[in-house]
Amino acid sequence: MSTHEEALSGRDFARLCSFIHKEAGIRLGQEKKTMLEGRMKRRLRDLNIGSYKQYCEYLFGEQGLREEKVRFIDVVTTNKTDFFRESKHFDYLAQRALPEMATRAGAEPLLVWSAGCSSGEEPYTLAMVLSDYAESHSGFRFRVLATDISTIVLEKARLGVYKNDDVEPVPPALRRKYLLRSREAHTDRVRIVPELRRLVEFRRLNFMDADYGVSEKADAIFCRNVIIYFDRETQRTILGKLTNNLKPGGYLFVGHSETLHDMNLPVEALGPALYRRIDGRT
Repeated sequence: MSTHEEALSGRDFARLCSFIHKEAGIRLGQEKKTMLEGRMKRRLRDLNIGSYKQYCEYLFGEQGLREEKVRFIDVVTTNKTDFFRESKHFDYLAQRALPEMATRAGAEPLLVWSAGCSSGEEPYTLAMVLSDYAESHSGFRFRVLATDISTIVLEKARLGVYKNDDVEPVPPALRRKYLLRSREAHTDRVRIVPELRRLVEFRRLNFMDADYGVSEKADAIFCRNVIIYFDRETQRTILGKLTNNLKPGGYLFVGHSETLHDMNLPVEALGPALYRRIDGRT
């Protein structure tokens, strides 16, 4: 029977939801069942598996847990992002945060972390803003760390290839400086210049991991429109780990629909979706 005719059973859906929450911290309600079925169909075709039931038997077997777990998480995760999304954050970074962080860092390079980087638009936006600042401030150095749980979007991000429509939010001056047109005629693709791509390190990271494996504390962390997919307790755990990876005085940017209210984290609110790490607390 084809997957078009056989729906995902309630038992298998519940089992998958429990697995997703345990492995990735994401809660899926009953209203997400149709969405999950739709996303799984391509994976079933790729593996030549004929039903959701057979896929679940494979996924929860020894071989599936070893070989398929990461791919299944890729299927589930939502990856929506844009260049210069919620642009006031980048204005604040360039005009207010960077001068302060650069003074505090001295000769040390700044570390700016895009946590939940999706297909790369946010970390490349950060690299553009930071590179522009570096041009007018001699001795200023930086690194951008970009992490995501999905191997699929990380592969796309590393390539740095986007459609013309994708880069529309990038200011014209930055487009001319940091984007390369394809040599192929009639293509609608552009690519991030190699110099900018080299400034961004892409790495897979699962927010449910006990240790995020970031050896140095960041000067600023962008974790925007990510925690909305987690329940409140998981949000608190994730943000606690992130703030522990932030230098005292460092900045945390979250999405405008997200709040840290009543989470008892070592941060103070500076403005909409913007926080700073408080000294002296761990």
